[in-house]
Amino acid sequence: MDLGIAGKKAIVCAASKGLGKACAESLAREGVDVTICARTEETLNATAEEIRALGGGSVTAIACDITSQAGQDAILAACPDPDILVNNAGGPPPGDFRDWDRDDWIKAVDANMLTPIFLIKATVDGMMDRKFGRIVNITSSAVKAPIDILGLSNGARAGLTGFVAGIARKTVRNNVTINGLLPGPFYTDRLISNLKVTAEKSGQSFEEAAAQKAASNPAGRFGQAEEFGDYCAYLCSAQAGYITGQNVLMDGGNFPGTL
Repeated sequence: MDLGIAGKKAIVCAASKGLGKACAESLAREGVDVTICARTEETLNATAEEIRALGGGSVTAIACDITSQAGQDAILAACPDPDILVNNAGGPPPGDFRDWDRDDWIKAVDANMLTPIFLIKATVDGMMDRKFGRIVNITSSAVKAPIDILGLSNGARAGLTGFVAGIARKTVRNNVTINGLLPGPFYTDRLISNLKVTAEKSGQSFEEAAAQKAASNPAGRFGQAEEFGDYCAYLCSAQAGYITGQNVLMDGGNFPGTL
């Protein structure tokens, strides 16, 4: 399927690896010119070269902290009029809410709620003027099924989801959609890191812990990043203009509910 977005311009945040990288790859393959960012310049530049090798759209790499004002200014200077915005940031650490102070909460809200909101604010009016815009917020399956040790993420991402629920109904008349893409267990560095902790605590090998976790999913496996990237690209497509304000769960059937 031709997604109808060749020649469009996209900002993809936290795109040096994992799900953000997969989204940038899928968009570039569709002919989208992507501007990617991440904190670590060496890793980011290597990713940019990998994406360029795929062919398709151009790739611009901006090493920055997207959760800071300076980082947001830098990415918007590199791509001031994006047609597509993929918001993404690493999740805050797990723990017990009794151990978190105000600074912990502010950091989580800044990264996982306010940064996406300010990037939307900076780009959405231009999208509406041009009568095309696709905004995808990468959040978490915890938005639908909170995870007790991820309280910082639960709270911040739920706040973003609530905000988007309102604005997405106002922008769609101008062919600008805003949706959430909610990953469950995908085989990324973050999942590998969590599995290593699980293995260490349980006395299992990494392979045993990974196999047990994968087997517990109805799909019997972990998701692959490219699956996520391709779905993101579809949500950014010309064909997806009637989908807005939705939170699409990609978890291999792990969430047991009907809604």
